[in-house]
Amino acid sequence: MHRLFRWSSKWWPGLIPLAILWVAAAWTATVPLEADLTAHAAAALKDSVLDKATIATAGRDITFSADAFSEQGRSSAVASVEAVPGVRLVNDLTTLVPETKPFVWAIERDVAKVTLSGSVPLPVVRTKLLEAARTTFAGTEIDDRMNFSRSAPSRFEAAAALLIAQVGKLKTGKIAISDATVTLSGMARELGGREAIAAALKNLPEGYSVANEIHAPPYIFEANKDPVAATLTLTGYVPDNAVHAAIVASAGRKFFGEKVIDKLKASVGEPANFTEVVTRMLGVLSRLSTGTLVVSDRNVSISGDALYDAAGSQIRADLPKGMPQGWQAKAEVSVKPAAAPVDSTVCQQLFADLLGKGAIRFETGRPTLDADSVGLLDRLTETALRCPTATIEVVGHTDSDGGDSFNQTLSERRAQAVVDYMVKAGMPADRFKPMGYGSAQPVAANDTDEGKAKNRRIDFIVRQ
Repeated sequence: MHRLFRWSSKWWPGLIPLAILWVAAAWTATVPLEADLTAHAAAALKDSVLDKATIATAGRDITFSADAFSEQGRSSAVASVEAVPGVRLVNDLTTLVPETKPFVWAIERDVAKVTLSGSVPLPVVRTKLLEAARTTFAGTEIDDRMNFSRSAPSRFEAAAALLIAQVGKLKTGKIAISDATVTLSGMARELGGREAIAAALKNLPEGYSVANEIHAPPYIFEANKDPVAATLTLTGYVPDNAVHAAIVASAGRKFFGEKVIDKLKASVGEPANFTEVVTRMLGVLSRLSTGTLVVSDRNVSISGDALYDAAGSQIRADLPKGMPQGWQAKAEVSVKPAAAPVDSTVCQQLFADLLGKGAIRFETGRPTLDADSVGLLDRLTETALRCPTATIEVVGHTDSDGGDSFNQTLSERRAQAVVDYMVKAGMPADRFKPMGYGSAQPVAANDTDEGKAKNRRIDFIVRQ
């Protein structure tokens, strides 16, 4: 017995290396097995629609967790892992993506970026919406704040994709889906954008309702009179080609000494009475030495320098009068410094220069001054103020249409209408002498319309 014990005490330390070898062998066999099972389980799930899927393998046991988008998808994914050859046990930790009510998704655009937020039903939908946003807003930062949720409304992806395209028409704004209700707010990027969005919304899938609060940008029309360049520049919008042509033609009549530079564009969205107001305000602008007219929706502002004190006072007082309902007008009109007096010879030349560029117009067959002539009349009045000691004959002429008696009377009454305008401007009536010669002193043949137009005129003759 003693010898046996001594032999045994020498034998057992030899088991330690054997145990180490066994553990090493077991470990080297288990690690590849686990890696193999993990790879096969991942492959089995490649067609499953899951979020946050993880696989942990211990021996032949797998712990599987994921967020599934339906109960059927969840069950199918777990079954796919259980069917992997070599798997003994699956510890199922899968859950369903939460269901939200209402199902809300939104896209918002500000000056810096575009943000997508709220819920989407599937990863593939999220990817497609992000791609659509990056295409629509190329070069703009896209902030993705979308998460997953169940209970999306019918044809959500089609509705959301259509709405992303509409946000591209906004300067700033937000479009949201809450279940099957679409709400829109913000400012359209261009005139006509609001109408284009409204038309596109008719293509939303059936069952969606819309609350559209998109606003149009201001409908802007501007006219700038520059005496140095002798130009009138028109910019902004007009409703159509017919109004465009009418406004440019009206400007050409009112601004006799300026070249009209037309930069207007046609666009929908003009306020009611737009053409009427713009035409009238161009007449007011024609009375200024230099100035700017701005029409923004139903708000009108005119700024600049009147040619003399009475004109400035009259413009400021009369501008708000007669505006259509809902329109507002303000004038920031000062008066240019008075020009130095001149002698009668220079005064006569100044009158001739002005009347060589434009003619005083009247209503057909009547002595009533045409509104298109107020700018020229103010320039003539300013000139008369520069020769304060001279007597000025204001002489009317007509063409040959009509009888001699009628034409004589008409020429006299038209001359008187011009004098009345200047007296109303504050000048003494005794400085003027209205006269008329009817058709007796033509400057052109009366057998053409052009010749008749030249004969219908007012002359200014300066007497010392």
